[in-house]
Amino acid sequence: MTVILLVGGIAAAIWVALADGTPTTPRRAGPAASLSIAELAGQRLIAGFSGPSPPAKLKSMIGSGELAGVILFDENLGSRNHARRLIRSLQAIKRPTGLRSPLLIMIDQEGGLVKRLSGPPNASAEEMGRRGRAYSSRQGAKTAANLKDVGVNVNLAPVLDVGRPGSAIAAQHRSFGSTPSKVIDAAVPFASAMQRGGVAATGKHFPGLGDAKQDTDVAVQRIRLSKSKLRRIDERPYGPFTAKHGKLVMLSTAIYTDFSHRPGAFTRSIATGELRHRVGFTGVSITDALETTSAGDFGGPAKVGVAAARAGADLLLYTDDDDAARAGHALREKLRHGSLKRSGFEPSVNRVLSLRSSLGE
Repeated sequence: MTVILLVGGIAAAIWVALADGTPTTPRRAGPAASLSIAELAGQRLIAGFSGPSPPAKLKSMIGSGELAGVILFDENLGSRNHARRLIRSLQAIKRPTGLRSPLLIMIDQEGGLVKRLSGPPNASAEEMGRRGRAYSSRQGAKTAANLKDVGVNVNLAPVLDVGRPGSAIAAQHRSFGSTPSKVIDAAVPFASAMQRGGVAATGKHFPGLGDAKQDTDVAVQRIRLSKSKLRRIDERPYGPFTAKHGKLVMLSTAIYTDFSHRPGAFTRSIATGELRHRVGFTGVSITDALETTSAGDFGGPAKVGVAAARAGADLLLYTDDDDAARAGHALREKLRHGSLKRSGFEPSVNRVLSLRSSLGE
């Protein structure tokens, strides 16, 4: 790796060239530069928890700046009034200077079978795809209003997977269509309308789960499509999603055999090469849940978290706060001992902090 320091004007920019000579995006100083190692590691983490009330450990992690946000599920939310009170209490936790922007409060509100709150979207992705651009755009706007009403600021939707016949995604009615153009025509307007309403959209599951026969939550999935087919079909919706300023992309934990023997979220040629360099995505990347069978088969929470961070995932998603704490400890140790470089951490954290600051309470 070649590093060239260019100094000019007020700021210095560090340009990094990969081993093959391909330059990456220049790294400039940002808010991450002032964070402690513990805070730096914490801003790569999203955690969930069990039950209706957040445990002391999770609140402590938020208060010390060692968590970027929280993912909520049905068991956490309860009634809408409870959901409002819960989210308000999380956002009210006092945090260190520089980390006082809103926490990322995430749920899966795709519509159809995957929906954590009552209310919009009032249709599955499949139905939105059938009914077209105008309908899906209206559903995106209504979904934003629904989520903002309780304080959710990130929706882990829309699914951008091209749902091939016989796939789990198609069987669950979670795909907007069976061709890239159908997905683009309905999913991107849904995402854009939702973001205009103040809720960040998450395109998922990169580079595509449209050929998986089972859910990655329950089984390791190997996608045996060629790189050219993945790029031509499965990755194609991510270009328009990026062009419309989609804020997050979720990295799949399936294995793409033409790229690697490891899950996509742990594969640098996917998480950085395909998503950043080929598609041109500049927002925040987030892993799928790292405790699922497809990811957990490759190690415990600490090992898989470090692997995803090395691959270039900005946010590491854990559904359990204990798992997130273990991952945070591992990231801190790697940073302290230099096997993870602070210079590689800061761009990810700057993207996360930028996202947080863009989302009003």
